[in-house]
Amino acid sequence: MGPDGIHAARGAGAGSQAGLGENRGMPAEHPSPAAYRTIAHDGDAEIEVKRSRFRCLLRRVEDEATARAVVDRARRDFWDARHHCSAFVLGPPHGTVERSNDDGEPSGTAGAPMLQVLRGYADEGVSDVVAVVVRWFGGTLLGAGGLVRAYSDAVRTALDEVGTVRRELLGEWMIELPYDGAGRIENELRGAGVTVLDTVYGDRLTLRLALPAADHDHVAALVARETAGAVDLIEAGERWVDRR
Repeated sequence: MGPDGIHAARGAGAGSQAGLGENRGMPAEHPSPAAYRTIAHDGDAEIEVKRSRFRCLLRRVEDEATARAVVDRARRDFWDARHHCSAFVLGPPHGTVERSNDDGEPSGTAGAPMLQVLRGYADEGVSDVVAVVVRWFGGTLLGAGGLVRAYSDAVRTALDEVGTVRRELLGEWMIELPYDGAGRIENELRGAGVTVLDTVYGDRLTLRLALPAADHDHVAALVARETAGAVDLIEAGERWVDRR
């Protein structure tokens, strides 16, 4: 029996390792979207329920190995806690992968509810995120319903704390400018809301820009106007970019 009076099996489920894998989501088969939401920055939040403490750690990750490393680190850092429950969502661009683990809590009362919050937060859900909820048992049994609410609320509280950003797949473009007047043109672009990814200094100043397809013609016209037609946009592929 677990501490909340319900049968629990630590690490149950095929493929469980490093605190993740108890519930496995399959990669999405539909085409990847061109935008999704992720956390604005890493952060922690803690709630208390009947003297049990639930501390949620949110970290932005890009692959399963990094997500598992976050769980391992939580186990080391909070070695005195009874449970280190976890869930993560990854992707796009290569489909969506989901994992969750109850880490000794009764099956379905921790990892799965945490995953549900990640999936549905603010109606859009978040991705490229791992959540680890560390629990210190306070001596009072919470029951299955109480555990589901506590783990869900811990993740939701942490998400409210860190906030989210919209991540979009944008076209990447370059412009090469003479140094004379380059600062003025860069300011014009930023003032028009263009995302400047990078500035490279060489024989000429190179700006790398991220543009939605709908903005290309407007920005191309702005650059042509400011350079008297001497500079064109150079296509450089696509990139995922954070946008508020």
